[in-house]
Amino acid sequence: MTATQASGAERQAAEDFSFEAEVSRLLKLMVHSVYSEREIFLRELISNASDACDRLRHDALTNPALVADDPAFRIDIRLDPADKTITVSDNGIGMNRNDLIEQLGTIARSGTAAFLEQLKGAGKPDLQLIGQFGVGFYSVFMVADTVSVLSRRAGEDAAWRWTSDGQGRYRIAAAEKAGRGTDVILHIKDDAAEFLDKPRLERIVRT
Repeated sequence: MTATQASGAERQAAEDFSFEAEVSRLLKLMVHSVYSEREIFLRELISNASDACDRLRHDALTNPALVADDPAFRIDIRLDPADKTITVSDNGIGMNRNDLIEQLGTIARSGTAAFLEQLKGAGKPDLQLIGQFGVGFYSVFMVADTVSVLSRRAGEDAAWRWTSDGQGRYRIAAAEKAGRGTDVILHIKDDAAEFLDKPRLERIVRT
């Protein structure tokens, strides 16, 4: 398939969705409440990537074929100052269409209400709760205008692209991806240009 054909296939298969109400509420609260701690976005993405690798490592114990073509697990961070993008990639379990909707479009967690209550309360919220309740992914919108998630679930041929600007809606489209895993591509905001500096990112990763 050529790049043009792939692009056409994505447009043809694109579906638009609205975020679950609690996600929209969370996005607004998080961006304003933890703005001074924006660097958490990278730690959360690395944590998510590590979890994806751990999950596949576990699943492969009973289904070795899932990793037969690529047994070494990786997490990569790529910086492109010219395009103003940061990409965090892993070759873990990956996500299919339903996974993207369930994991990035909704928050089906009993602790979400408590998290939201703390986040909107006076003072700075406990940042550890962000990871604890599995909502850390949404911190990407503190630094990015648009976020694209390209993913292919281990053991499946189809790949999918999830895209959103964090303003209440997201799009999912069929895509092309050579191997399993997930690429999270952040299109960095002008006021977050500090994160396009390689030494700055390296310091975040080390701490």
